[in-house]
This record gives sequence, structure tokens and C-alpha cells, in this order.
Amino acid sequence: MTVTAAPPAGLDPATWQDFLRVAGLPGFDRWNHQVRRTGGCSDPIHLVGSTTTLDPATGQVLYSYDTSDEPGGRLRVACGNRRASRCPACAWTYAGDTYQLILSGLTGGKGVPETVTDHPRVFATLTAPSFGPVHNRPTAGRCRCGTAHSEDAPELGTPLDPETYDYAGAVLWNNHASDLWRYVTIYLRRELAARVGITQRELRERLRVSYGKVAEYQKRGAIHFHAVIRFDGPDGPDTAPPAWATAGLLEDALRAAAARATVTLPAAGDQPARTLRWGTQLDVQPIGAFGDGEELTEQAVASYVAKYATKAAETTGTVDRRIGNKEALVLLDVPEHPARLIAACLDLHPLYPDRKLRDWAHMLGFRGHFSTKARRYSTTLGALRDARADYRAQQERRDLGLSDLDTDPEATTLVLAHWTYAGHGHTPGESWLAAQIHRDITQARETARQARADLTDDTGEW
Repeated sequence: MTVTAAPPAGLDPATWQDFLRVAGLPGFDRWNHQVRRTGGCSDPIHLVGSTTTLDPATGQVLYSYDTSDEPGGRLRVACGNRRASRCPACAWTYAGDTYQLILSGLTGGKGVPETVTDHPRVFATLTAPSFGPVHNRPTAGRCRCGTAHSEDAPELGTPLDPETYDYAGAVLWNNHASDLWRYVTIYLRRELAARVGITQRELRERLRVSYGKVAEYQKRGAIHFHAVIRFDGPDGPDTAPPAWATAGLLEDALRAAAARATVTLPAAGDQPARTLRWGTQLDVQPIGAFGDGEELTEQAVASYVAKYATKAAETTGTVDRRIGNKEALVLLDVPEHPARLIAACLDLHPLYPDRKLRDWAHMLGFRGHFSTKARRYSTTLGALRDARADYRAQQERRDLGLSDLDTDPEATTLVLAHWTYAGHGHTPGESWLAAQIHRDITQARETARQARADLTDDTGEW
């Protein structure tokens, strides 16, 4: 029998019919449970296999599981993709982990002492230089084209004259942006030592510089970095920095280091020799302790960094996957400005083969990690994921009636498992339903977060 119920507004009938088919299957409740455990992942990994938990002393089977009893004979697990354009659910989790990583380096927690709030910290933004005038919204007056653009004007960030815009310089700068940041971290320590009047070795014995950073694309397609930079004592966040290590010293040395950082490219083919450097717009702001004394709070900084940890070049109009040739730009309907940047990557690849510009053309040349940190800044994303996995494993053990490894150190089990990749993704109806599940989960957690906030007073005490 064909179900003819009308689909919700905006949903195509074919997807609605597929959803009704899925909802009518015998294993729908179990499928729904699986997808909820992934957080509503839009592209889950399908696994087939089994796991058996044994008592190593007696060989007794304590628990066994086989995917043959699951819907379609498969177990669905989250894809873990950080890109919001690929999977909003997993990107939401990634953003939350990034928030905790950055915040713990500012306020303590996750293995970092709370005393780091007393350490000098700044929030710095390093930008690319100009490659030609673009449409913008200046704080005063109009754009150079004579127009007062709206905030969502599509021409923002695009060149006033595409024919004279330095597209080659723009993608080469993106491609070397991570190298420029590495030079900043090197020169920063040199500048600090010079200003204090000690050697770099002596500086390491008295001071540590830690950071966490994230990359963001400007509308013009150029990368810029947001970095949280902190002074620590010689043993990291557990020790206080010297009294002379002030936020003012950090800002002064950072500006000097950014001015020194350059990457020189030799001439190649029709391309001239270039000296790549940072733009002149370097913004450095001190971070206040819980909003006391400074406008920029730890929570605001962590939220800002986490916001951009899940975004990439697709925010400029390009795509979130590799492009093999220029013909694909037409088929994918890529806007003119990002299309020219991608074409420049493809054209420049033979001249700079070691830079892999063709492989990173969809990223407008950028080939670095979007979020990185110094080893001693705070916890790691891996540690946060492991903690979450351990928590869920303990929950599952309690649900199965197995010994709690945290409360019973003598408890040991032997787990035999075999898993095989069996595909990924959803049908159209499943995809729509997973999106609704993700929406419900995020709304519920936001409601709970707001409720917790309402129960605290202005000092943050319950």
C-alpha cells in the first residue's frame, strides 16, 4: 500500500516517501537509537562484525554482540568529520571539544591548574597582506566603488578589478601561511630574550610561551589566524612566569616577530621572485580574568575560536572536496572569485610541485591544520575524545551488569572483536530524520546549558 501523507513544507515528496518507508521498517526503533548515539551524524560509518567479552580467568562469556541483529545487519558510528558543511552533528561535537581545549588553557581544568588565569594572555589576529583592492564595508564612508554594501552583499571580498588582482600571490600566501606562523613562534622567543637582555637558553629556563590557534578564511579568500598566546613559568602552566613577563612585553615582542617573519620564493616560470609576509593589520588584545578588568573574556575567546574550528574554504563560495581540473569549476557553479583562486592553484602547481597546490586547490592553496596548539597549552582533542569514549564505555558496562573498572581495580575482562567496514551514509529519508535528531539533541543541550546558567549568580557560584 502506498502512503500518500503530505510531506512537511520544503521537503520533497521522494524524501518524504523514503522516510515513511524507513519509519515503517521492523527495526526502526533500533535504527533511531543508533543514530541518536551518533548525535544525528549525517554520514555515519557502517560496520559489520561482533564483539565478545570474556572473564579471562574462567573463560566465561560475560557479554556478546553481533551486528546481524541490527537493522540491515550494520552498526552505525559517527563519521567524526570536523567540517560543518559535511556533518553538522560531528562538527558540533568538534567545536565543543575545541571550546573546552581553549578554555582549559585560559581558566584551568582538564589537567591545567586554575592559576593560569593569573598568567599574561593575549588574543592575537594575524592577517594576510593586500593582493589588490576588494569590495568592503569600511567603518566610515563607502566602499571604493562608491557603494555602501550591506552585510550580506555577495560582492564583499571580491576584487574591484579582477584583471589586476594578484591571484597567484594570494594562493601562494595561503600555501605558506603555516610557515609564516612557524617563523613567528621562532622569532617571538628571540624577541623576548632580546628585550629582557638574556640569552634564549636562559629564557627557556625562566619562561615558556604556549598557544592555541585556529585558521579562518576572510571573504576575499585569504587565510588569517586567531591565536591565544600565554606566558608560563619554566615548567609550563603549573609554574608562574617571572614578574617581568607582562602582557605588554608579549604584545611588543609579538608585533616585532610578525614583522620579521618572511618566506622567500625564487622566480619560477612566469612568476617573479616573492617575499611573503604578514599584513599590517595585526590585532593584539589582552584577555581578562573572568571579565574582570578587560573586555575580552576567556569564554568569549574560546567561543570565537571554536566557532571557526569547523569552517573551511567553503565559506568563500568554493567546495569542500578536491577539484581535479578547471572544467569542474563550471559544473560545480563555483563563483568567479574563488574559481579564479582555484584556477591559479592549478596553473601554479607545475611551477611549485613540492607545494601540492593542485591537491589543495579547493582550499585556495592552504595546506595547514585549521587548529593547532603548543604541547603545554592545555589538554588535547585526542584526550577529550578518549575521555568521552571511556565515559560511554563505563555507562555500557553498568547497563550490562559488568564490573565498573573505576570502582573495582581488580576487575579485568578480555574483549575479542572483529569489525569490517561496510559503507557509509544515509538514504534520503534517513538523512532527513538524522537532521531532525541532531536538531533535537542540540536544542535539548542548549536548554540544559541555559538552565544551568540561570542557576548561577554573577560570581559563577551555585
